[in-house]
Amino acid sequence: MRTMGGDQVEEAVAGAVALLRPVTGEDWGVRAGRLEWTCRRTAEHIASELIGYAGQLAGRATEAYLPFGIALADGTGNDDVLDVVEAAGALLAAAVRTTPREVRAYHPAPFRSAGREGFAAMGVTEALLHTHDIAVGLGLAYTPPERLCEDVLTHIFPQVRPGPGHWRTLLWATGRGDLPGRPSADGWRWHNNLVIRAERLTLQGVTPAAAADLHTGGTGGFDWLGGAPYEGTQFAAGMLLKAYETGVHRPEFGMFALVREEDGRAVGGMGFHGAPDEEGRAEVGYDLVEEARGNGYATEALRALSDRALARDDVRTLFATVDRDNLPSQGVLSRAGFHRLAEEDDEVRQYAYERHR
Repeated sequence: MRTMGGDQVEEAVAGAVALLRPVTGEDWGVRAGRLEWTCRRTAEHIASELIGYAGQLAGRATEAYLPFGIALADGTGNDDVLDVVEAAGALLAAAVRTTPREVRAYHPAPFRSAGREGFAAMGVTEALLHTHDIAVGLGLAYTPPERLCEDVLTHIFPQVRPGPGHWRTLLWATGRGDLPGRPSADGWRWHNNLVIRAERLTLQGVTPAAAADLHTGGTGGFDWLGGAPYEGTQFAAGMLLKAYETGVHRPEFGMFALVREEDGRAVGGMGFHGAPDEEGRAEVGYDLVEEARGNGYATEALRALSDRALARDDVRTLFATVDRDNLPSQGVLSRAGFHRLAEEDDEVRQYAYERHR
């Protein structure tokens, strides 16, 4: 699996600097694309965001942004600004590489935290998009690598249906371009993966990038107890991927890897079969690797996931179906607050369980 990390940050920054270094002698006081900022102010913003993200990760800030910023000395030229951009990019790349996978730091959009891959993806996005803005202002042609744009889209734009070209899709998704048959994307924002904390586990939202890897037999970037996920997790990853490709994926109602706090090992998968319907009903499903069964992990995770979902205004009922002879799974549902519906037909092979708000 191609993870989002320091290499991508360095690639995005190197591409920006290579484009802009030859034109530092031009007037950077012109407007940068559709922004209200000048090209010079936009370049300074790239540096500020990159070093800010590095600080969040390095400082393990969990409640708010660290109260610091950068201030350029009087007389700093455009060429010097690019030096600062390079340095800030190097700091973010280093912070991403040295931060453990399980560390989360504060970022408001939209679930109030991000991991190292999230901060790397946001840094890459800042570099790509604002280099584009500056290029438009200065009349330069700029097209970043398609693979880099795909990395960004599949990590922090899970709600955006893939389009004809990853760069074109990213520009459309951020209000900088048009796509045939799609309205303008106003009021856009990226989505870092949602993490829900339980007692001994964290439920870590699976991105489209991770789902694609899981569906084809990979690890999705997780360290699995027993070496690999159970087959149900692979199937669920395929469902998430299909929802993403058709533009109906909602991260809050996607799939989560169940990760143990004690050692960072993934022990199973859990999530929804889709967003709630018009009546506020949503279906849940789950599985555990064989080595993790019998420890109460599924019950703990299902309680946490259900509590969060049923606290939303758009969810009224959660339901699940389970084979009649699957007594362990029936026990999980009962302990998590689900009630079995009456079933008079002895020929039915599955029981239905529900939990209401």
